[in-house]
Amino acid sequence: MQKQKVDLKDASTLQAIMPNIDVGIPIPKSSKAALPNMTPQEELTMRSNTIKLVSDLADEIIEPTTEDIEQAEDLAKEIMKNPELKPEFGNYPNETIAYLAGLVAQTSHMVAKDLADIKLSVLNGLLQEASLAQTSRERISAWSKIGEIDGVDAFKRKTEITHITKSGDELEKELLETINSLKSKVIDGEHTVVDDD
Repeated sequence: MQKQKVDLKDASTLQAIMPNIDVGIPIPKSSKAALPNMTPQEELTMRSNTIKLVSDLADEIIEPTTEDIEQAEDLAKEIMKNPELKPEFGNYPNETIAYLAGLVAQTSHMVAKDLADIKLSVLNGLLQEASLAQTSRERISAWSKIGEIDGVDAFKRKTEITHITKSGDELEKELLETINSLKSKVIDGEHTVVDDD
């Protein structure tokens, strides 16, 4: 393959290789200033996606060393201890960032799965207690706890509100009917009858 020489003094050549640049848009002072404000989780996801894309394009395999793995695990522990920590991910090699992103994704999945497992264990334990309870008081207590579990919701009260739109004439007619039916009712237990006068 033969390389072509480019004459950078030729205006048409420069125009062909220069990208179009929008006028009036300031160039960021650094790559960090160009990034939007992100949470550490968002930044880690963005960086790991970029690392994966670049490695796929270059047909390279990202394989962390033992040192990269230890670095990622230490960083993960720091983030768990201090959720407010905003690490400088740019100071770490791509392999460490990729491994850390995998750890975070796996941990998030495990926490959600663990919570579902815990809820199921609680429900199963309460069902067992309800069936093995010696007294009705113990059974009722276990069943009431089961009824309070999100998803079972046996004791939640549901309120339905129905909006009925009526014309003024219909409302006036109903109101007059109600007033007429009340005219002969007992008021305050004194058997007083309301007159039309």
